[in-house]
Amino acid sequence: MSTHFFKSNRRHFLGALALGASSAFTARGAFAEELTRTPTTNEGPFFPNKLPLDTDNDLLIINDAITPAVGEVTHLSGRLLDAKGAPLRNAIIEIWQCDRDGTYLKQYTRDGDQFDTNFQGYGRFLTSSTGEYYFRTIKPVPYHGRPAAHIHARIWKGDKKLLTTECFIKGSPKNEQDGQFKQIRARDPKGHETLCLDFAAIKGSKIGELAAKWDIVLGYSPEA
Repeated sequence: MSTHFFKSNRRHFLGALALGASSAFTARGAFAEELTRTPTTNEGPFFPNKLPLDTDNDLLIINDAITPAVGEVTHLSGRLLDAKGAPLRNAIIEIWQCDRDGTYLKQYTRDGDQFDTNFQGYGRFLTSSTGEYYFRTIKPVPYHGRPAAHIHARIWKGDKKLLTTECFIKGSPKNEQDGQFKQIRARDPKGHETLCLDFAAIKGSKIGELAAKWDIVLGYSPEA
């Protein structure tokens, strides 16, 4: 996979830090034991069959549009790490999710289903030298067939796909109705916990913005 498309949006990332979307980061080598690795999950049927014209890390605004997507504004951030806690830099993180009404970009571009055309539906970010990443998106919602609201993610290093996974809303009562959610927990209870995120209100936000922190841990060591 070519990386010249994946220009990280540092302005948005710094904005996330100012909002408190990211907490203090752990120094390399501070772990005596390996971190819990992020479990792999099924990619699912809704990865976009056609990427949007805008593929940056802000899923709420498409190119220079004025009208934002509808939904609860969420700042999703964290670090990409190996099992020893070392950051994985220059890796691509892709995310995709349905719009507020439960429709994916693929359903819209393939079948013409109703979709919030102000919502990008897909984004990607090139991790920094400290493994940091940041997305501005909406809080995930359930859709027909999947009671647990979630955001999908894929990780790439060059042309190598390292992980496909997804995150959930911690404590959502609908999680227990979701087969995928329960399968992951049965297979990897400890890893499953790392997929359940707090979507916390950002203090002082006048529009009810949320922040979720998700450190993704791979069974992979970056090259020296």
